[in-house]
Amino acid sequence: MNKERSVQGVVLAHGVMAKGLVDAVARISGVGEEALKAVSNDGKSPEALHSEVEDLLGKGPVILFTDLPSGSCALTARICCRGGVEEAVVFGVNLPILLDFVFHRDLPLEELVPRLLEKGRESIQSAPNLPGSPSE
Repeated sequence: MNKERSVQGVVLAHGVMAKGLVDAVARISGVGEEALKAVSNDGKSPEALHSEVEDLLGKGPVILFTDLPSGSCALTARICCRGGVEEAVVFGVNLPILLDFVFHRDLPLEELVPRLLEKGRESIQSAPNLPGSPSE
């Protein structure tokens, strides 16, 4: 893996969700903060949240993962990645997406982002398999 070109990840979410997801990924994968950082919107003004995220973006390729496609986290992500060639936003983050991300972050964004979206969709299932469930 080319460490200099590896995609960096920032999880931006409400409350302690980002920290919990990043902690779970580190415990399961052994991959730490060199790949994924957590940011909460808790108690932050839009300006403070924007500033914190901007400070984490760095110069290489980056994906901002948010919990929802709307709200303060999503708006901040959209603004921070506006016009960036090596930036992407993934809404609706979940643990399978982040685990796949840390093991495949050497892929170019144009391959990595669709892969992560598919991984997230595949991970949503029900038990038992009820009529209309994705695994039916």
